[in-house]
Amino acid sequence: MIEWLGIGHLFELSRTEAIAGFFTPLAIFLAFFIAQMILPGKKVPGYVINSETGEPRNYRLNGLLVFVILLIVWAFELGGLPRDWFYRSSVYAVVGGTVLTFVISLLTVYTQPATDGKNSLYALWDGRVQELSFFNERFDVKMYCYVVGGAMLSLNALSGAAYHYEMFGSNANPGVYLYAAFFTLYILDYFIFERVQLYTFDIIHERMGFKMLWGGLIVYGWLFILPLWGLAAYPSPGFTEGWTYFWLIGTAALFLAGWCISRGANMQKYTFKRWPERKFLGIFEPEYIEAGERKILCSGFWGASRHMNYFGEMLLALAVALSFGYFTNLWAWTYFIFIVGLFIPRERFDYKLCEEKYGAEKWAEYQQRVKYRIIPGIY
Repeated sequence: MIEWLGIGHLFELSRTEAIAGFFTPLAIFLAFFIAQMILPGKKVPGYVINSETGEPRNYRLNGLLVFVILLIVWAFELGGLPRDWFYRSSVYAVVGGTVLTFVISLLTVYTQPATDGKNSLYALWDGRVQELSFFNERFDVKMYCYVVGGAMLSLNALSGAAYHYEMFGSNANPGVYLYAAFFTLYILDYFIFERVQLYTFDIIHERMGFKMLWGGLIVYGWLFILPLWGLAAYPSPGFTEGWTYFWLIGTAALFLAGWCISRGANMQKYTFKRWPERKFLGIFEPEYIEAGERKILCSGFWGASRHMNYFGEMLLALAVALSFGYFTNLWAWTYFIFIVGLFIPRERFDYKLCEEKYGAEKWAEYQQRVKYRIIPGIY
Protein backbone atom coordinates (compact mmCIF):
# COMPACT_ATOMS: atom_id res chain seq x y z
CA MET A 1 0.00 0.00 0.00
CA ILE A 2 2.77 2.42 0.99
CA GLU A 3 4.76 1.66 -2.14
CA TRP A 4 1.61 2.00 -4.27
CA LEU A 5 1.08 5.46 -2.79
CA GLY A 6 4.64 6.37 -3.68
CA ILE A 7 5.73 7.33 -0.16
CA GLY A 8 7.90 4.34 0.74
CA HIS A 9 10.93 6.63 1.05
CA LEU A 10 9.31 8.25 4.10
CA PHE A 11 9.41 4.93 5.99
CA GLU A 12 13.13 4.24 5.60
CA LEU A 13 14.18 5.53 9.02
CA SER A 14 15.81 3.23 11.54
CA ARG A 15 13.91 2.46 14.73
CA THR A 16 15.94 5.06 16.63
CA GLU A 17 15.30 7.65 13.93
CA ALA A 18 11.59 6.82 13.88
CA ILE A 19 11.38 7.40 17.64
CA ALA A 20 13.26 10.67 17.21
CA GLY A 21 10.84 11.65 14.47
CA PHE A 22 7.87 10.88 16.72
CA PHE A 23 9.23 13.22 19.39
CA THR A 24 10.42 15.92 16.97
CA PRO A 25 7.21 18.01 17.41
CA LEU A 26 7.69 17.99 21.19
CA ALA A 27 11.21 19.36 20.77
CA ILE A 28 9.95 21.91 18.24
CA PHE A 29 7.08 23.06 20.46
CA LEU A 30 9.45 23.57 23.39
CA ALA A 31 12.02 25.38 21.23
CA PHE A 32 9.38 27.77 19.89
CA PHE A 33 7.97 28.37 23.36
CA ILE A 34 11.39 29.30 24.71
CA ALA A 35 12.18 31.46 21.66
CA GLN A 36 8.90 33.33 21.86
CA MET A 37 9.25 33.91 25.58
CA ILE A 38 12.87 35.12 25.68
CA LEU A 39 13.20 36.99 22.39
CA PRO A 40 12.08 40.63 22.34
CA GLY A 41 8.58 41.31 21.06
CA LYS A 42 6.14 44.13 20.55
CA LYS A 43 2.81 44.27 22.36
CA VAL A 44 -0.02 45.39 20.12
CA PRO A 45 -3.80 45.54 20.57
CA GLY A 46 -5.92 43.21 18.46
CA TYR A 47 -9.52 43.20 17.27
CA VAL A 48 -10.89 40.83 19.94
CA ILE A 49 -12.22 42.55 23.06
CA ASN A 50 -11.08 41.36 26.48
CA SER A 51 -14.32 40.59 28.32
CA GLU A 52 -12.78 41.45 31.69
CA THR A 53 -11.49 44.93 30.77
CA GLY A 54 -13.71 45.89 27.82
CA GLU A 55 -10.55 46.86 25.93
CA PRO A 56 -8.90 45.16 22.92
CA ARG A 57 -6.78 42.18 23.90
CA ASN A 58 -3.02 42.69 23.76
CA TYR A 59 -0.73 40.32 21.88
CA ARG A 60 3.03 40.10 22.10
CA LEU A 61 4.36 39.58 18.57
CA ASN A 62 7.86 38.47 17.61
CA GLY A 63 7.14 35.87 14.93
CA LEU A 64 9.45 37.40 12.32
CA LEU A 65 12.46 37.31 14.62
CA VAL A 66 11.70 33.75 15.71
CA PHE A 67 11.28 32.67 12.08
CA VAL A 68 14.51 34.25 10.83
CA ILE A 69 16.57 32.75 13.67
CA LEU A 70 15.12 29.29 13.09
CA LEU A 71 15.79 29.55 9.34
CA ILE A 72 19.43 30.28 10.14
CA VAL A 73 19.58 27.39 12.61
CA TRP A 74 18.11 25.06 9.96
CA ALA A 75 20.24 26.31 7.05
CA PHE A 76 23.55 25.93 8.91
CA GLU A 77 22.48 22.77 10.76
CA LEU A 78 23.26 24.52 14.06
CA GLY A 79 20.93 22.22 15.96
CA GLY A 80 22.77 19.13 14.76
CA LEU A 81 19.91 17.99 12.50
CA PRO A 82 20.57 17.47 8.78
CA ARG A 83 18.64 19.81 6.52
CA ASP A 84 16.47 17.01 5.16
CA TRP A 85 15.47 15.70 8.60
CA PHE A 86 12.09 17.39 8.89
CA TYR A 87 11.01 15.95 5.54
CA ARG A 88 12.35 12.43 6.08
CA SER A 89 10.74 12.24 9.54
CA SER A 90 7.48 13.91 8.55
CA VAL A 91 5.19 10.85 8.79
CA TYR A 92 6.44 9.98 12.26
CA ALA A 93 6.30 13.65 13.28
CA VAL A 94 2.66 13.88 12.21
CA VAL A 95 1.80 10.85 14.34
CA GLY A 96 3.73 12.13 17.34
CA GLY A 97 2.44 15.67 16.90
CA THR A 98 -1.14 14.44 16.68
CA VAL A 99 -0.79 12.52 19.95
CA LEU A 100 0.82 15.54 21.59
CA THR A 101 -1.81 18.02 20.42
CA PHE A 102 -4.53 15.62 21.57
CA VAL A 103 -3.05 15.70 25.08
CA ILE A 104 -2.72 19.51 24.90
CA SER A 105 -6.35 19.70 23.74
CA LEU A 106 -7.53 17.61 26.70
CA LEU A 107 -5.80 20.02 29.07
CA THR A 108 -6.96 23.11 27.19
CA VAL A 109 -10.62 22.09 26.99
CA TYR A 110 -11.31 20.21 30.20
CA THR A 111 -9.62 22.74 32.47
CA GLN A 112 -12.24 25.27 31.30
CA PRO A 113 -15.82 25.36 32.59
CA ALA A 114 -18.61 24.01 30.38
CA THR A 115 -20.89 26.99 29.79
CA ASP A 116 -22.57 26.40 26.42
CA GLY A 117 -24.26 23.03 26.91
CA LYS A 118 -22.09 21.17 24.38
CA ASN A 119 -21.37 17.53 25.08
CA SER A 120 -17.83 16.81 26.23
CA LEU A 121 -16.68 15.06 23.05
CA TYR A 122 -17.83 17.90 20.80
CA ALA A 123 -16.24 20.38 23.21
CA LEU A 124 -12.94 18.52 22.83
CA TRP A 125 -13.14 19.00 19.07
CA ASP A 126 -14.47 22.56 18.98
CA GLY A 127 -13.21 23.98 22.28
CA ARG A 128 -14.83 25.88 25.13
CA VAL A 129 -13.00 29.21 25.10
CA GLN A 130 -11.89 31.44 22.26
CA GLU A 131 -8.86 33.00 23.93
CA LEU A 132 -6.15 31.64 26.20
CA SER A 133 -3.03 33.51 27.26
CA PHE A 134 -0.51 33.27 30.09
CA PHE A 135 2.19 35.30 31.84
CA ASN A 136 0.29 38.58 31.70
CA GLU A 137 -0.53 38.18 27.97
CA ARG A 138 3.13 37.52 27.16
CA PHE A 139 2.19 34.13 25.68
CA ASP A 140 -0.97 33.77 23.57
CA VAL A 141 -1.83 30.20 22.61
CA LYS A 142 -3.49 31.01 19.28
CA MET A 143 -0.66 33.17 18.01
CA TYR A 144 1.84 30.58 19.24
CA CYS A 145 0.09 27.94 17.14
CA TYR A 146 0.30 30.06 14.02
CA VAL A 147 3.95 30.99 14.60
CA VAL A 148 4.87 27.33 15.04
CA GLY A 149 2.67 26.15 12.16
CA GLY A 150 3.79 28.84 9.74
CA ALA A 151 7.51 28.50 10.47
CA MET A 152 7.37 24.70 10.28
CA LEU A 153 5.48 24.83 6.98
CA SER A 154 8.39 26.74 5.46
CA LEU A 155 11.05 24.56 7.14
CA ASN A 156 9.33 21.35 6.08
CA ALA A 157 9.06 22.59 2.47
CA LEU A 158 12.73 23.62 2.46
CA SER A 159 13.69 20.30 4.05
CA GLY A 160 11.84 18.47 1.26
CA ALA A 161 13.75 20.51 -1.31
CA ALA A 162 17.03 19.58 0.42
CA TYR A 163 16.06 15.90 0.32
CA HIS A 164 15.14 16.22 -3.35
CA TYR A 165 18.50 17.80 -4.21
CA GLU A 166 20.41 15.06 -2.38
CA MET A 167 18.47 12.44 -4.33
CA PHE A 168 18.61 13.88 -7.85
CA GLY A 169 21.29 16.56 -8.04
CA SER A 170 21.47 17.89 -11.60
CA ASN A 171 18.33 15.96 -12.58
CA ALA A 172 16.26 17.61 -9.84
CA ASN A 173 12.84 19.06 -10.53
CA PRO A 174 13.08 22.89 -10.47
CA GLY A 175 9.41 22.92 -9.51
CA VAL A 176 10.28 21.47 -6.09
CA TYR A 177 12.55 24.44 -5.42
CA LEU A 178 9.87 26.79 -6.70
CA TYR A 179 7.36 25.14 -4.35
CA ALA A 180 9.69 25.63 -1.36
CA ALA A 181 10.26 29.25 -2.41
CA PHE A 182 6.49 29.80 -2.64
CA PHE A 183 5.85 28.76 0.93
CA THR A 184 8.92 30.51 2.32
CA LEU A 185 7.82 33.78 0.69
CA TYR A 186 4.26 33.18 1.85
CA ILE A 187 5.32 32.64 5.47
CA LEU A 188 7.85 35.48 5.44
CA ASP A 189 5.08 37.79 4.25
CA TYR A 190 2.82 36.45 7.01
CA PHE A 191 5.37 37.32 9.69
CA ILE A 192 6.17 40.73 8.24
CA PHE A 193 2.46 41.56 8.51
CA GLU A 194 1.85 39.44 11.62
CA ARG A 195 -0.40 42.07 13.17
CA VAL A 196 -2.92 41.59 10.36
CA GLN A 197 -3.51 38.04 11.61
CA LEU A 198 -5.16 39.54 14.69
CA TYR A 199 -8.03 40.67 12.46
CA THR A 200 -8.70 37.34 10.72
CA PHE A 201 -11.41 34.69 11.13
CA ASP A 202 -9.23 32.26 13.09
CA ILE A 203 -8.23 34.68 15.82
CA ILE A 204 -11.67 36.26 16.11
CA HIS A 205 -13.96 33.23 15.89
CA GLU A 206 -12.14 29.91 16.39
CA ARG A 207 -12.38 28.17 19.75
CA MET A 208 -9.45 26.48 21.47
CA GLY A 209 -10.17 22.81 20.78
CA PHE A 210 -8.45 19.95 18.98
CA LYS A 211 -9.64 21.30 15.63
CA MET A 212 -7.83 24.60 16.09
CA LEU A 213 -4.77 23.29 17.93
CA TRP A 214 -4.13 20.34 15.61
CA GLY A 215 -4.96 22.47 12.58
CA GLY A 216 -2.64 25.31 13.58
CA LEU A 217 0.28 23.16 14.73
CA ILE A 218 0.25 19.94 12.73
CA VAL A 219 -1.96 20.44 9.67
CA TYR A 220 -0.51 23.87 8.94
CA GLY A 221 3.05 22.97 9.92
CA TRP A 222 3.43 19.44 8.57
CA LEU A 223 0.46 18.33 6.46
CA PHE A 224 0.36 21.35 4.14
CA ILE A 225 3.43 19.79 2.48
CA LEU A 226 1.50 16.65 1.44
CA PRO A 227 2.30 17.28 -2.25
CA LEU A 228 5.98 16.80 -1.39
CA TRP A 229 5.29 13.43 0.21
CA GLY A 230 4.45 12.00 -3.17
CA LEU A 231 6.55 14.19 -5.49
CA ALA A 232 9.89 14.89 -3.79
CA ALA A 233 10.92 11.42 -4.98
CA TYR A 234 10.27 12.31 -8.65
CA PRO A 235 13.01 13.78 -10.89
CA SER A 236 12.59 16.61 -13.37
CA PRO A 237 9.50 16.09 -15.53
CA GLY A 238 11.74 16.38 -18.61
CA PHE A 239 10.02 19.24 -20.43
CA THR A 240 11.66 21.04 -23.30
CA GLU A 241 13.54 24.22 -22.44
CA GLY A 242 10.82 26.46 -23.85
CA TRP A 243 8.02 24.64 -22.07
CA THR A 244 10.03 24.63 -18.82
CA TYR A 245 10.31 28.44 -18.90
CA PHE A 246 6.61 28.78 -19.72
CA TRP A 247 5.63 26.39 -16.92
CA LEU A 248 7.82 27.92 -14.21
CA ILE A 249 7.19 31.57 -15.10
CA GLY A 250 3.45 30.98 -15.57
CA THR A 251 3.16 29.14 -12.26
CA ALA A 252 5.12 31.85 -10.43
CA ALA A 253 2.90 34.53 -12.00
CA LEU A 254 -0.22 32.67 -10.87
CA PHE A 255 1.17 32.38 -7.35
CA LEU A 256 2.01 36.08 -7.21
CA ALA A 257 -1.47 36.96 -8.48
CA GLY A 258 -3.06 34.85 -5.74
CA TRP A 259 -0.73 36.31 -3.15
CA CYS A 260 -1.56 39.88 -4.21
CA ILE A 261 -5.31 39.19 -4.03
CA SER A 262 -5.15 37.39 -0.67
CA ARG A 263 -2.75 39.83 0.95
CA GLY A 264 -4.47 42.82 -0.60
CA ALA A 265 -7.91 41.73 0.61
CA ASN A 266 -6.68 41.04 4.14
CA MET A 267 -4.77 44.31 4.28
CA GLN A 268 -7.80 46.25 3.05
CA LYS A 269 -10.01 44.65 5.72
CA TYR A 270 -7.36 45.35 8.35
CA THR A 271 -7.08 49.00 7.25
CA PHE A 272 -10.87 49.38 7.29
CA LYS A 273 -11.22 47.91 10.79
CA ARG A 274 -8.54 50.22 12.19
CA TRP A 275 -9.18 53.38 10.14
CA PRO A 276 -12.70 53.13 8.64
CA GLU A 277 -12.49 56.38 6.65
CA ARG A 278 -9.01 55.87 5.16
CA LYS A 279 -8.54 55.04 1.47
CA PHE A 280 -6.81 51.70 1.02
CA LEU A 281 -3.47 52.25 -0.78
CA GLY A 282 -4.71 55.78 -1.38
CA ILE A 283 -6.97 54.37 -4.14
CA PHE A 284 -9.97 52.45 -2.83
CA GLU A 285 -12.65 54.54 -1.15
CA PRO A 286 -14.06 52.71 1.91
CA GLU A 287 -17.65 52.16 0.78
CA TYR A 288 -19.75 50.32 3.32
CA ILE A 289 -23.22 49.49 4.56
CA GLU A 290 -24.05 50.65 8.07
CA ALA A 291 -25.69 48.09 10.33
CA GLY A 292 -26.18 49.89 13.62
CA GLU A 293 -22.73 50.51 15.06
CA ARG A 294 -21.18 48.04 12.63
CA LYS A 295 -20.02 48.57 9.05
CA ILE A 296 -19.88 46.05 6.17
CA LEU A 297 -17.09 46.84 3.73
CA CYS A 298 -18.16 46.48 0.08
CA SER A 299 -15.57 48.25 -2.07
CA GLY A 300 -12.20 47.36 -3.55
CA PHE A 301 -11.42 43.67 -3.15
CA TRP A 302 -14.49 43.28 -0.98
CA GLY A 303 -16.75 44.63 -3.70
CA ALA A 304 -15.70 41.86 -6.10
CA SER A 305 -16.70 39.01 -3.79
CA ARG A 306 -17.52 38.49 -0.13
CA HIS A 307 -14.32 36.53 0.43
CA MET A 308 -11.72 37.66 -2.07
CA ASN A 309 -9.03 36.56 0.36
CA TYR A 310 -10.27 32.96 -0.05
CA PHE A 311 -10.16 33.35 -3.82
CA GLY A 312 -6.55 34.49 -3.59
CA GLU A 313 -5.69 31.48 -1.41
CA MET A 314 -7.28 29.17 -3.98
CA LEU A 315 -5.12 30.68 -6.73
CA LEU A 316 -2.08 30.14 -4.52
CA ALA A 317 -3.09 26.52 -4.03
CA LEU A 318 -3.58 26.06 -7.77
CA ALA A 319 -0.06 27.40 -8.37
CA VAL A 320 1.25 24.90 -5.82
CA ALA A 321 -0.45 22.04 -7.69
CA LEU A 322 1.05 23.16 -11.01
CA SER A 323 4.52 23.88 -9.66
CA PHE A 324 5.66 20.25 -9.72
CA GLY A 325 5.03 19.71 -13.44
CA TYR A 326 3.25 16.39 -12.81
CA PHE A 327 -0.19 17.69 -13.63
CA THR A 328 -2.04 14.36 -13.49
CA ASN A 329 -0.47 13.14 -10.25
CA LEU A 330 -3.01 13.32 -7.43
CA TRP A 331 -0.34 14.16 -4.85
CA ALA A 332 0.22 17.49 -6.59
CA TRP A 333 -3.43 18.42 -5.98
CA THR A 334 -3.72 17.46 -2.30
CA TYR A 335 -3.09 20.99 -1.00
CA PHE A 336 -5.49 22.51 -3.54
CA ILE A 337 -8.21 20.00 -2.59
CA PHE A 338 -7.68 20.78 1.09
CA ILE A 339 -7.88 24.57 0.60
CA VAL A 340 -11.07 24.37 -1.49
CA GLY A 341 -12.55 21.90 1.00
CA LEU A 342 -11.66 24.23 3.88
CA PHE A 343 -12.81 27.57 2.53
CA ILE A 344 -16.13 26.66 0.93
CA PRO A 345 -17.64 25.31 4.20
CA ARG A 346 -15.96 28.13 6.16
CA GLU A 347 -17.60 30.71 3.90
CA ARG A 348 -20.99 29.12 4.65
CA PHE A 349 -20.28 29.19 8.38
CA ASP A 350 -19.15 32.83 8.17
CA TYR A 351 -22.31 33.62 6.20
CA LYS A 352 -24.46 32.54 9.16
CA LEU A 353 -22.30 34.44 11.64
CA CYS A 354 -22.54 37.63 9.58
CA GLU A 355 -26.31 37.31 9.15
CA GLU A 356 -26.63 37.18 12.94
CA LYS A 357 -24.04 39.90 13.47
CA TYR A 358 -25.40 42.48 11.02
CA GLY A 359 -29.07 41.52 10.93
CA ALA A 360 -31.01 39.78 8.15
CA GLU A 361 -32.10 43.02 6.44
CA LYS A 362 -28.65 44.59 6.21
CA TRP A 363 -27.07 41.28 5.25
CA ALA A 364 -29.60 40.90 2.43
CA GLU A 365 -28.73 44.42 1.27
CA TYR A 366 -25.04 43.47 1.28
CA GLN A 367 -25.75 40.33 -0.77
CA GLN A 368 -27.51 42.42 -3.37
CA ARG A 369 -24.51 44.69 -3.61
CA VAL A 370 -21.82 41.97 -3.52
CA LYS A 371 -23.35 39.00 -5.30
CA TYR A 372 -20.52 36.45 -5.34
CA ARG A 373 -19.39 34.42 -2.36
CA ILE A 374 -15.74 33.72 -3.31
CA ILE A 375 -14.95 33.70 -7.06
CA PRO A 376 -16.03 36.87 -8.88
CA GLY A 377 -18.45 36.15 -11.72
CA ILE A 378 -18.63 32.42 -10.93
CA TYR A 379 -19.39 31.56 -7.31
